[in-house]
Amino acid sequence: MDHASVHSVTLNRELCKGCINCIKRCPTEAIRVRDGKATIISERCVDCGECIRICPHHAKRAVSDPLSVLDQFTYKIALPPPSLYVQFNNLDEQDIVLAGLLHLGFYSVFEVARAAELISEATRRLIQTSDLPRPVISSACPAVTRLICVRFPQLMDHILPLISPMELAARMAKEEAMRKTGLMATEIGCIFITPCPAKVSAIHAPIGSGESAVDAAIAVKDIYPPLLSAMKQVGQVDYLAEAGRIGLGWGESGGEAAALMSTERYLAADGIENIIRVLSDLEDEKYPDLDFVELNACAGGCVGGVLQVENPYIAKAKMKHLRRTMPVSLNHITDDLAQLVHWDQNVRYNPVMELGETRTERFQRYARMEEITAMLPGLDCGSCGAPTCASLAEDVVRGHADVNDCTVLMRRRMEAVLRALGKDE
Repeated sequence: MDHASVHSVTLNRELCKGCINCIKRCPTEAIRVRDGKATIISERCVDCGECIRICPHHAKRAVSDPLSVLDQFTYKIALPPPSLYVQFNNLDEQDIVLAGLLHLGFYSVFEVARAAELISEATRRLIQTSDLPRPVISSACPAVTRLICVRFPQLMDHILPLISPMELAARMAKEEAMRKTGLMATEIGCIFITPCPAKVSAIHAPIGSGESAVDAAIAVKDIYPPLLSAMKQVGQVDYLAEAGRIGLGWGESGGEAAALMSTERYLAADGIENIIRVLSDLEDEKYPDLDFVELNACAGGCVGGVLQVENPYIAKAKMKHLRRTMPVSLNHITDDLAQLVHWDQNVRYNPVMELGETRTERFQRYARMEEITAMLPGLDCGSCGAPTCASLAEDVVRGHADVNDCTVLMRRRMEAVLRALGKDE
């Protein structure tokens, strides 16, 4: 499936006021303001959710599934991510949250943290035994992987070719449920509790595989109120949690990298602006001695997802408290799982930022773009509806805008005309 055509971030034009907050923060310059309304350039969007976070008018939102999606399946499985637990106060163990999900109508739960521990072990093996280019870049954050495919093609060979913990959890949960119930895979629904829109998009357009085993995604912010109520009604809680410190650590920035244990030569960064700087430096080969790079588009990691309810810094403090008495890991990979975690499809470069199909065309358009950029004031004010003067010049070259869209340039020209008229008088 074409990743560029599948998105969970959408725009409500009626709520949009035409401000330029979103165009300044988009990492791929995928938003323009035209005729007083924002528009999203679909093929450039990586669903990082930064526009949702920054929009003061709530015109951007993430499309996810309602809780009623459970009615579509005979057997319903909840896939809670590690970051879900720390959305709640006074939590000493995961079991109360897992029991609450069962009380909501799920028949079973499969912790994504459990799958994360298996991916961590598979990553350790791969780094020790493979000839992957260094540093290896984590593929866990779909927004980052898409960003590399759109904006940093030279780094594509560095992406870790393993499926995400979410995807592995769904595959394992569905296999377990089929053996247990005798039901067909189509009758079993694996429902991910998602902290961000990028993971919703990754379900409909999987990275590294042709089809996802995840059947739906409910936003944390949507399930939080009924889940909190269900947790208050839970009585005796069984031992349901099957993940340790390593698995839960994936919920915050640095957790995946620290779980490698086999190397201390790693870098962990979070927040989309920081990610872009790190990727630019990696492209310039500034970190040749690193083995592994963990990148999370959301500030703080998944705990900072735009669909979460808790402050990411408070959530990180809660995570530290929750993990303090846990065993290191409760899951270890087997030979059959070692094959299951690998991609069955390679990611592809998405050349949406290229100025033409041929080298000659790109060179000519780039030269023209440089000429137009030199004409513009260089203020990057965004009044034209593009994030920078260079992006306006690019839009002009592509035929999507006009140089006169620059209000500063037009004002200067009008002032020059008025001065000339004044001299004539």
